[in-house]
Amino acid sequence: MDTATKEDFKTNLLKRLDELFAEAERTVTGMTDAKDSFPDPADRATLESDRNFMLRIRDRERKLISKIREALLRIEDGSFGTCEACGDDIDLERLKARPVTTLCIDCKRRQETQEKGREA
Repeated sequence: MDTATKEDFKTNLLKRLDELFAEAERTVTGMTDAKDSFPDPADRATLESDRNFMLRIRDRERKLISKIREALLRIEDGSFGTCEACGDDIDLERLKARPVTTLCIDCKRRQETQEKGREA
């Protein structure tokens, strides 16, 4: 992979990281600023349900932030775009779709097949 392509991935990953941090900040601000008082228990339950849902989303985003940071480190150390299982190059289209991936499509399929076999 050439340097310009890696720089494009780095720019996009940094942009996504900034977006995720901004979303997290809005969530924290929204939850700490709210002085909600609901006389109706159903309204309160709805608010709590919405907050729980939002927190689950933020937890998933927290995990994505970690993966983005790891991808940025791989860009810096030169291992970005190389499958960690077989050592082959990861297809550029796969990286565009999921830039935090560490496996080529063949290794990912094998991994998913193994996981399905353990679930059965």
